[in-house]
This record gives sequence, C-alpha cells and structure tokens, in this order.
Amino acid sequence: MDETSSGAVVAIAGAGYVGLTTGACVAHLGHEVTIVDVDASRIEDLHAARLPVSEPGLAELVAEGVAKGTLRFTTSVAEAVNGAEFHFVCVPTPDDGKGNTDLSMVEAAVAEAAPHLAAGSLIVVKSTVPIGTCRRLADEVERFGIGVVSNPEFLQAGDAVARMLSPSRIVVGAESEESADRVVHLYESLEAPVIRTDTVSAELVKLASNAYLSVRLSFINEMTALGGAVGADITDITDGVGADPRIGKSYFEPGPGWGGSCLPKDARSLHRSAAGLGVELAVLRATLDANERQFDRVVAAVADGLDGGLAGRRIGVWGLTFKSGTDDQRDSPSLRVVERLIVAGATVRAHDPQVSTAPTDGMELADSAHAAVADADALLVMTGWPEYGGVDPVDVATAMAGRLVVDARGTLDLAAYGEAGLDVRRFR
Repeated sequence: MDETSSGAVVAIAGAGYVGLTTGACVAHLGHEVTIVDVDASRIEDLHAARLPVSEPGLAELVAEGVAKGTLRFTTSVAEAVNGAEFHFVCVPTPDDGKGNTDLSMVEAAVAEAAPHLAAGSLIVVKSTVPIGTCRRLADEVERFGIGVVSNPEFLQAGDAVARMLSPSRIVVGAESEESADRVVHLYESLEAPVIRTDTVSAELVKLASNAYLSVRLSFINEMTALGGAVGADITDITDGVGADPRIGKSYFEPGPGWGGSCLPKDARSLHRSAAGLGVELAVLRATLDANERQFDRVVAAVADGLDGGLAGRRIGVWGLTFKSGTDDQRDSPSLRVVERLIVAGATVRAHDPQVSTAPTDGMELADSAHAAVADADALLVMTGWPEYGGVDPVDVATAMAGRLVVDARGTLDLAAYGEAGLDVRRFR
C-alpha cells in the first residue's frame, strides 16, 4: 500500500476459508492485510496463486490484492503483526468429538501474536467460539495493553465474497466504545446495519443464528416426512407456510439433512455450553437428534426401493460436498449417508465435481457422473450440483443395472427420468 493510503494495517491468523475470504475482502476495502498461517505449503500455494478453497470470486479478489500490494502471505507471526493495528483471528474451531469446541488454534493464534503487537492494538475474533471466550482472552492479554473484540463472521459457502462485501449485518462486540468504533470504521464503506454489543452477546448472536437455521431445516424435513406419509405436496406446504412474512422461505427447503463446517459443530457446542451453565436447550437437542434421523430416512428410502435390501447392492451417489458451489465436505450429509450405506453392506461409487480423492473408506470415487452409475442398482443424488440436472436420463437408464433413482435434493427432472424407464423417488 502506498504511503498516502488511509487504510488500516491488519494481520489475519489463518489462511483457510474464513481467513482468506476475510483478508481478501478487507484488502479490497482499502486496508493493508497480511495473512499468516502455520502451514508453509499453504502459504507457498498462495504465493503461486493456488487457493486452498473453492469459492466463487475469491481467486479474483486475492489476485487483485496481491497485484495492488495490499494482500500478503507469510508463515511468520512477528512479520504479520509488525505495525498491525488489528489482528484478526480466523482459525478453525473444530468439534473435539464430544460436543466441545477445540479452542487450541484460537489460543495459539492469540498467544503467539500478543507479545509482538503494539500496546493499543486490538485482537478481533472472527472464529466461532463458545460464549465467554473473548472475555477470557481479554484477561490473558491485558498485560500487553491489548484489547479483544468479537466480530463474528456470517459467511455462506458458495456465496462468501458477496456475504462479506454486502453483509446482512455487522456485529461488533466490545467492552469499550472506542474499541467498537475502531472495528466498525474498518467496514465504513459497506452499507449494512451495525449491531454494537458486548463480546458475550456477539458470540451468542453467531451461535444462536446457526442454531436457529438448524432448527428451521430439521423442522421442514420432519414436515416433509409427515407430508409423505399422508400424500401431501411438500412444495405447496413450503410455499404456503413460507408465504407468512413472520416465517419466510429462507432455509426452508427440505433435504437429506444439514451439515457443513458450521451448523452441526455450532449447534453441538451451544447445546454443550448451555448444559454446563445449567440451561437445557431442549429444542436444539431435538434438532440434533432429528438431523441424525434424517440421514437414516435417506438410507431407508434407498433400501425400501430395492428388493432384498442394501447388502451386496451397488449404489451410485452424485455429490459428496455438503452443498453445491463449494468443495467443503465437513459434516456433509452425503458422507454420513454413504457411511450408513457401506455399513449396511452396499458398495458405493460416488462422483462430485469438486472431490478428487475418496473421503470415506470403502467408497470408490468415479471420475464422472456417468461412471458413478455404471451397473448401479440405484442412484442417490445427495448434492444439488447443476450439472447433474443436465445428465441425459436415457444415458443413466442405459448405464444402470437397476431402475431406482432417489433424488434427495430436487435436482432431477422427475418426468424425464420416469419416461426413461426409471423408478424416480424424490426424497422431499
């Protein structure tokens, strides 16, 4: 950045999905950004313009920042935070397998940066963390004269850049008005409502948002199951219910269950944190259980359509990522269903345009949608990639050994597949 620029100097810990998107967008807003990551190969790839995630528009934004000199990458924390006024923490906070959030990467990012940051700098936590994390971190870095602010991200896989540059809201949680003002100022060129609050409330805004989306998705999935039992049209139901402005239609589409890097992890974390405080989140607990049952319903839909069940049957699967438009397979409903199919004795051959290596033991990865259905007893559509809707159903019918097609995403033209002689069942 040239010396006449009025932009802030920002360091970002983490060159993954959140960190890279945040860094590229913040640089685009006119600030000087250095992203640091402990993974040397990832930084090397970024220097060579190879991105670790697939996200529409992100590569172009990264290239723009690099060309302007406003976006840099390093493995050195000291180099990244040198002269930085803000240190954004954008590292993963995975589930430890017991419903707890693993904060080791957040704690390491703060501990490594704090001694190198100038007094008066702010650590800005974008990583999704349990309630009270920022207050605890603030106590730990107070001796350095550094403040801690919660500024949760509300990115959406497949639309992250647009969500960052045209946000529905900007939430800033701080214990001082001055700290909040400084973070809000970073986004002053964006037109979005700003919610100023304390750090605990900001953390809960993020967790509660994802928990509520999970509840909506599980609710409509259960209404779909009920509708199927009585012969109701679920499209008419979602249209009718979603027409109420108090409800709306967003996150109201039935599917094979919800997944991804955020919703399952955050729902489990919030439920666990609340239980530790003596608060039972019964609705959230039921939502988590309902999502597990949804995976079972998908498997049952395939088994019910095959005489003799799943043992020894070959199942072709289209889609492995948790949704189209991303390469993210974390907590993917498709993988959860595939695992169940394999346990039931089925052989699975799957395809996904964004997956190059088989993510699950016992699964064969096909190099095309056509190859995935060759000699298959059934086809299961688990991710709504647009290209699957363009596959000729006659070719599918010719390639398959069986006739069953279960569409869990509403991707296929049911009439066309029926005319091709296939037994098509929309799982929705």
